[in-house]
Amino acid sequence: MTWTIPNVLTTLRLLAAPAVAVMFLYFNRPWADWFALVLFVGAAVTDYFDGYLARTWKQTTKLGAMLDPIADKAMVVIALMVIVGYSSMSPWLVLPATVILFREVFVSGLREFLGDTAGLLKVTKLAKWKTTAQMVAIAVLFAQGVFEHYLWASTDGMDQPMVDAILTGREEDLHGLRWKLTGMIWSGHVGLWLLWLAAALTLITGVDYFRKSMPYLKD
Repeated sequence: MTWTIPNVLTTLRLLAAPAVAVMFLYFNRPWADWFALVLFVGAAVTDYFDGYLARTWKQTTKLGAMLDPIADKAMVVIALMVIVGYSSMSPWLVLPATVILFREVFVSGLREFLGDTAGLLKVTKLAKWKTTAQMVAIAVLFAQGVFEHYLWASTDGMDQPMVDAILTGREEDLHGLRWKLTGMIWSGHVGLWLLWLAAALTLITGVDYFRKSMPYLKD
């Protein structure tokens, strides 16, 4: 195994995947949301740089080729598991997450079955856009958790009529409730829209991969 800088970045991204979930075991929210967001965004950034550096420095290795897709899938699967687990289990969130998880498991099993033949099925640009959409959607949904918990922390000690008065402008907003609520709503909506877009791209690329593998599956 060759431990080049791109391979080290890929390995760190792989280790960051379970660390995202661990944040919610050892820290209270919103600190857990902050740490998970920073970890996830940092790992997503390395996803670009490790591939770019490997190509630029001509340091493409078998180790990197193996770890890179595993790290991507681990990041997405674990982050989605955390987000769904801490959500209200809304079907609008669970459904696209299920599509993404099913496709990733299905394609991984298909690649394992195809063995060396899987290397002949090249990654398309649409598949790269799929991964980007997944990463951005998950990062925005983590940001929603940050806004949400700062909002509820700011209302500590207030009764509901006072909160309503501040949000409707009848009372002075000394704790920034309105902008925190706006951030929570918009990040929730944008994150959900992006997750549905990611789910659509995930489904399309999954069907395309299965179609390309059909000649190798015939008896």
